[in-house]
Amino acid sequence: MRILLTTCSYQDTPGPHHPLMEAQGWDIVRERGPLSEARMLELAGDFDALLCGDDAITRAVLEKSLPRLKVISKYGIGLDKIDIPATKELNIPVLFTPGVNHTTVAEHTFGLLLGLTKKIVATAAAARNGEWLRLTGHEIWGKTLGIIGLGRIGKEVAIRARAFGMEIIGFDPYWDESFAAQYGVKRCATMDEVLAGADVVSLHCNLSAETRGMIRAEKIAAMKDGVVIINCARGEIIETADMVEALASGKVGGYGADVLDIEPPPADHPLLTAPNCVITPHIGSRTYESVPRQALKSLTNLIHVLNSEGECNCANGVI
Repeated sequence: MRILLTTCSYQDTPGPHHPLMEAQGWDIVRERGPLSEARMLELAGDFDALLCGDDAITRAVLEKSLPRLKVISKYGIGLDKIDIPATKELNIPVLFTPGVNHTTVAEHTFGLLLGLTKKIVATAAAARNGEWLRLTGHEIWGKTLGIIGLGRIGKEVAIRARAFGMEIIGFDPYWDESFAAQYGVKRCATMDEVLAGADVVSLHCNLSAETRGMIRAEKIAAMKDGVVIINCARGEIIETADMVEALASGKVGGYGADVLDIEPPPADHPLLTAPNCVITPHIGSRTYESVPRQALKSLTNLIHVLNSEGECNCANGVI
């Protein structure tokens, strides 16, 4: 078996996934992802399986990968970089790892929120440069947090928000009433209701045709002045130019994101120098605790399918 391994977190972080992979006797080719479609097309066709991160696995890549490719195992939960309709049509199983990173991403969400509201990033950078910059920040106690997407990660954010004394409102088409009652989350009928009522908006929804570019100028205009927006979901949910303009005008008081619409970004990406903006390099789930969980799950998924000679009994080939 020849395996293409592209996820950097998997490769860089120690854990039991390394000896388990070596024990399989596979021929492992390591690349540093996320890989572009062009690079994936160069590699496609020579592998029995892909153990991938956020690489561009398009229809063209999939078609060039056949007939050899048996399975794709995604390290992580986001499948938006994989052409899922094409994998179903071409009968290529796709495996992923739900339930492994919600704790660490929720913690990262609050790291970004506190870094912005307490001016920690700006003042720490100034102090390192010899400037004693004493900016005035804000408390988050008593503020209203609006969560878009109350899946595993959104729920963990809500739990932590309650501990910080925040009021919580949320929107999700698959509402968990028992969870909402337990943690005092008020259900909003629409996303727009959340955006209008929140002091802080935290995004935890999948990237889809419906969510791509959903935080744009007209939506921002309806938010509170000085709203703080946190994005630990996908960069493409935000219209970058509109966010840059809103930060410059002060309409958005702060934007904290672990994701961008281009990763890694060009040096002149406008959000890297926008005011009151903190960008981290997609490390929300990259901890010594979370990475081995994700890595072992993605690896054991792969071992199971390959040992079953590529068969997958999951609905539509996606689990």
